[in-house]
Amino acid sequence: MIIYGIPNCNTVKKARTWLAENGFNPEFHDFKKSGITAEKLNEWCVAFGWEKVLNKKGTTWKKLTKEQQDAVVDQASAVQVLLQNTSAIKRPVVELDQKAVLIGFEEDSYQSLLK
Repeated sequence: MIIYGIPNCNTVKKARTWLAENGFNPEFHDFKKSGITAEKLNEWCVAFGWEKVLNKKGTTWKKLTKEQQDAVVDQASAVQVLLQNTSAIKRPVVELDQKAVLIGFEEDSYQSLLK
């Protein structure tokens, strides 16, 4: 199991705490430090939809210019923005057996999928 995110994100902290309290010890991939590939982002977009992978509620998205935001019209353009602005990736993303299975943190989803 791998959990992708950034360590100071409250949602990532909640997910990591839940995983630890439920007996999971996932590898942590900090995409601020270790980066993320277009290939990985495309995998997540296929799994969840690019609209969900791109976090439009966060401050990173809101800080982009209107032109940058308006240029995001499909998966390819979303991936390009996410490569340049990794904080705009919805987090965390949890992979199980190298397959993305969870995005964000909703305890019910974690409970039903991982228990």
